[in-house]
Amino acid sequence: MLKRFLVALSLVATAAAAKEPALVIYDNDFYGPTSADIIPLLASPDVKVLGFTVVSGDGWRDEEAAYLMRSMEIFHRTDIPVYLGAVDPLINSQPRLEAWQKTHGKFVWKGAWNDSSMGPLFHPTEPYKIGPIEEGQPTALQAQKEGAVQFMLRMVHEHPHQVTIVAAGPLTNLALAQRLDPEFAGLAKELIFMGALIDTNLAQVTESANFAVDFNIIFDPEAAHIVFTAPWAKITSIGDISNHTFMTDKAYKALTAKKTPVTELLAKYPWQLPMWDELTTAIYIDPSLITKEVVAYMDVDIDHGEHYGVVHVWPEATHPGLGEQKVHVVLDVDKERFLTQFIKAAQSKEAYTPGQ
Repeated sequence: MLKRFLVALSLVATAAAAKEPALVIYDNDFYGPTSADIIPLLASPDVKVLGFTVVSGDGWRDEEAAYLMRSMEIFHRTDIPVYLGAVDPLINSQPRLEAWQKTHGKFVWKGAWNDSSMGPLFHPTEPYKIGPIEEGQPTALQAQKEGAVQFMLRMVHEHPHQVTIVAAGPLTNLALAQRLDPEFAGLAKELIFMGALIDTNLAQVTESANFAVDFNIIFDPEAAHIVFTAPWAKITSIGDISNHTFMTDKAYKALTAKKTPVTELLAKYPWQLPMWDELTTAIYIDPSLITKEVVAYMDVDIDHGEHYGVVHVWPEATHPGLGEQKVHVVLDVDKERFLTQFIKAAQSKEAYTPGQ
């Protein structure tokens, strides 16, 4: 009788555990005018977003956080905390980038280091300036006092092997967490990141010089090296395929056909760029979107030469064995199903209902 009771109790506990939402921290260089990439995370009832962590990249950290928090206010999702991370890369800097360009070629997109001549949103020498935001400054949401790195470390210790880190910007915050606590990567469940473009040299000529630059890695190559050589249980890289994943006209019409706080904001700013970050969060929600991948060892060149910031991959037989980890490199996805799911998420009540 006791044995049956214990078995029944175990089944109940297993069922309860199965209903627990998956835990995720989303780290990104959020930039405006909208933060559409958070929508798949907000809409999923099976996911609990522990927090959004912000890192400089496309813009400066504080300005990015303002864009993110304003989007969250419009979406009525101020229930998720926001944490501020690194302002600068570990070693790389604007003067270093300029010196590199004199010898090795020019970058089209420099993110936070874009020259002010590109418009009022860019102020490369004023990292703490928050310029005008199209939708207004956030008023109901403020960033947490705890730093992003400390928050991530605390979460993986409180929930060992349960927290997935999804990263869609430079990897500075993750590298700092790993250096502060060598247990960080091993205590996380897995890492999913947007970056690591491979063999895109010719694409700079035949396609887009902008899209062919692996900005998330090049902005802070040393951070990427630290992250790539950390002992994650699993790493997934969403790189080249994201350059070829666009919002179609048909999908955009379907998206904006139903009015919600989310779709009304998205309707004001039609997509002109690939859905890099949206695809990353969508793959976390539904890994079956991946239709083709390859597993390879990966690292990044941190020598300050022509290939500084370039990602390299090796098979089992030839990798150097200097700490590089196996990475699941996504080669193709079901784009039609991705767009369908994204539209459903944007129109879903969960996306703009706090406290899920």
